[in-house]
Amino acid sequence: MPNTFYTDFDTATLEPLPSRPTEYRTVFQVNRDRIIHTSAFRRLQSKTQVFLSGEYDFYRTRLTHSIEVSQIGRSLCAALQKRSPLLSDTFFIDPDLVEAACLAHDIGHPPFGHAGERTLHRLMAPYGGFEGNAQTLRLLTETIFTGQQTGMNPCRALLDGVLKYKSLHAELPSPDHHFLYDQQAKYLDFVLAGHDFPAELPPGPARDSFRSIECQIMDWADDTAYSLNDIADGINAGFITLEAIERWAEKQTLTPAQTDHISKLTERMRKGGGRAEALLRKKIGDFIDAATLEPDSNFMSERTNRYRFKLVIDPAARAEAQLYKKLALHLVFRSVQLQQLESKADFILTRLFQTLTHRYIESTHGLNLLSEPDNTALTQAPTPAAKARLLCDALSRMTDGFATRTYKRLFAPDFGSILDLV
Repeated sequence: MPNTFYTDFDTATLEPLPSRPTEYRTVFQVNRDRIIHTSAFRRLQSKTQVFLSGEYDFYRTRLTHSIEVSQIGRSLCAALQKRSPLLSDTFFIDPDLVEAACLAHDIGHPPFGHAGERTLHRLMAPYGGFEGNAQTLRLLTETIFTGQQTGMNPCRALLDGVLKYKSLHAELPSPDHHFLYDQQAKYLDFVLAGHDFPAELPPGPARDSFRSIECQIMDWADDTAYSLNDIADGINAGFITLEAIERWAEKQTLTPAQTDHISKLTERMRKGGGRAEALLRKKIGDFIDAATLEPDSNFMSERTNRYRFKLVIDPAARAEAQLYKKLALHLVFRSVQLQQLESKADFILTRLFQTLTHRYIESTHGLNLLSEPDNTALTQAPTPAAKARLLCDALSRMTDGFATRTYKRLFAPDFGSILDLV
């Protein structure tokens, strides 16, 4: 039975799709399948979520995180369809589309997690910066098939589903994060079908909060996954202990609800046997139940149903998620151990970028330090800014391990041989 929630406007692609009379999939399913079968998606298995990939088998990577987000996203779609009177069996938010957005949401993130993103943004400051969400858009539209240097020709609804931010780099006074590259204005124009933002949505947080319903679901699924699972990984890794939580709580001004959440967590930790992680797993269902759908009206709501609704999260659930994020920030991300690793990651990426810049931007000839497709693209790039963006692409594609091995091959005299190809 057709789903009338979507129209040809939502399924339109950047380029016309070839006719395939035997195609059995929807456009949304095609988009999802293309993401899964890319090397960019597979590389997420060796990119940092919280702890460097390869530290231990059971910690989450960007890949397992993305899979968890996609499961939560699909569950949110099912819950909303079952409970909301605004939806029906023939008018519903497509779970395949939401799954595709969830699987793709971190595909543009570089090695070494947020530390790598900050480093690349600093290094790319003269050339328009670096932003993980913007890089995801760049991959989907231009570079995900690296051998051919092409995108995957995504549909409008998927592009909009991953666009958490809709402000261009040049529109912001001091863009540290949350922006699109200036060259991506054409994709934003495609997503909005040429509509201009109204005055009440200026560049910055106000504009970035203007999101399609699929993007809102993806974002809450992401918040749910990492606010809870970062705590679970922190406990398993020994960063979040009873003593550490108690010391931290003594220094905070906690509400009665926050105190209750902390007490329940520590009580489960005292009992051991994985009870704390079981509590956190159960809360995924609680956070899904906290989401409801409400009608919305805005400058795009007449054009597509994707802007006729907003996802409303129970304030208590959102506050609980923020509490867990704060706990993880203080006890895990600001720990000496992780900050030492982040310092090392910054050093590795900086040295690699400097060396590649010297070879491909400051010089016109030299040894080929990158793959043949990268070398060819860099040779043909017309400006230093275009070359820098291609170098940034090459570095952001790298996994944690590949970046480390590349550093060693270039700078460690006793590492590497002619047989060491990867």
